[in-house]
Amino acid sequence: MTSEIKKQAEHKMIKSVDSYKNTLTKIRTGRAHAGLLDHVQIDYYGSMMPINQVATVTASDARTLTVQPFEAKMAPTIEKAIRDADLGLNPASNGSTVRVPMPALTEERRKELIKVVKGEAEEAKVAVRNIRRDANSDLKAKLKEKLITEDDDKKGQDYIQKMTDKFIIEIDKVTADKEKELLTV
Repeated sequence: MTSEIKKQAEHKMIKSVDSYKNTLTKIRTGRAHAGLLDHVQIDYYGSMMPINQVATVTASDARTLTVQPFEAKMAPTIEKAIRDADLGLNPASNGSTVRVPMPALTEERRKELIKVVKGEAEEAKVAVRNIRRDANSDLKAKLKEKLITEDDDKKGQDYIQKMTDKFIIEIDKVTADKEKELLTV
């Protein structure tokens, strides 16, 4: 009975941390990486599609992304979509490919991005704590219905707290790594 609640809580906590990590990939550092454009949508014959479904995105060097459309005539559309995505990028098309140079980050911009990262980290921690609260209330409900013993309830809450602590530490570690990455010139 309690093992199901524990598994469900752990699964949700893993998903919360993964979601946080995914959010961090969208925060731009000075280096080019293909995941930076993943959320850019392209108008592909009247329907909006993710860029990775209409083109191949690669990092040609540490400071440049190369976008190779599957159809050469889509290059201007892709260029416009990247420019309109509000990422602070200025793509250039040479006919069949789009090159996206990464501008260097200023010290001020780096500090702003660190604040954003810390805000996202706090949201991830709140999500993990909410999962803990829900799991603990599920355990209390089972105890009230006399489906589990007080010992099971106590053990379950201890386990869920240890899991919560583990995931909070993981979020802190990922945040510290991202801050270090942002501060690296």
